[in-house]
Amino acid sequence: MTAHLNTALTLAARGVPAMPLRAGKVPFGNCPTCRDNACGGRSNMKTPGPCTCPRPCHAWAAATTNPDVITCPAWSSCWKQAAAVAYHPGGIGLTVVDLDHADAVAWARRTLPATRTVSTTRGEHWIYRGAMPSANGVRPGVDIKSTMSYARWLGPGSGTMTALPDAVRALVVRKPSPVRPVTVAVPSGGGECRHRTPAYLERGIAMAEQRITAATSGVHATVYRTFLAVLSAHGRCGCLTDSHAARLFAAAQTKGESPRHCTDAWSNARTALGM
Repeated sequence: MTAHLNTALTLAARGVPAMPLRAGKVPFGNCPTCRDNACGGRSNMKTPGPCTCPRPCHAWAAATTNPDVITCPAWSSCWKQAAAVAYHPGGIGLTVVDLDHADAVAWARRTLPATRTVSTTRGEHWIYRGAMPSANGVRPGVDIKSTMSYARWLGPGSGTMTALPDAVRALVVRKPSPVRPVTVAVPSGGGECRHRTPAYLERGIAMAEQRITAATSGVHATVYRTFLAVLSAHGRCGCLTDSHAARLFAAAQTKGESPRHCTDAWSNARTALGM
């Protein structure tokens, strides 16, 4: 048994969802179906898409407390190559404020209430009791790792863990950014059009916009699934236009998705449908 595997099993026994990391602090691609982000996940498999493959999968979704999963054949080679162990903070109701350098640590000491700290290679992890949405780059050298994210396990740390303060929660509250126009590849069609009236397509686009706008969590996955549904229904007959795609992208951007993530989700949906 490798040291990393032993650490993961110890964490799992304590109720901490654990997973292996390869070099570069990146998860292993355990699921062939999701290779190259075919499931709609974001770059480097750090965020999974709406895949339906069996666990263990990839990114934070692979973290588990089940020892049978941790020691299963799908992970046997991963543990032999693992460079570190990660855990899912949000899965146990915690938030990690990842301070990446000395200036960020100094800011935290001036601004945030003291809590349990763990030393990292370049800075510190400040761990609070309470979960919240994750976000990177909330200020220079500061990332928030909680729900739908993972953090390296670097030991239990020192100090008493305190409740998640409003000052940390406020770091991820973002003002709506202006919607930027994007250029996307719209299928040129060629198939038989089964839409009897333009109203059918208009209703479909309006419903898709509403679905994205109404999302309260899992926005990236919702955007991907919506793009997939629209392209499946309207992408092969030539009815879908750039203006329709722009409406969907605008709806996604108002929910916080970047133009790049919109483009990736659109491209992944087209790939999944063989377009």
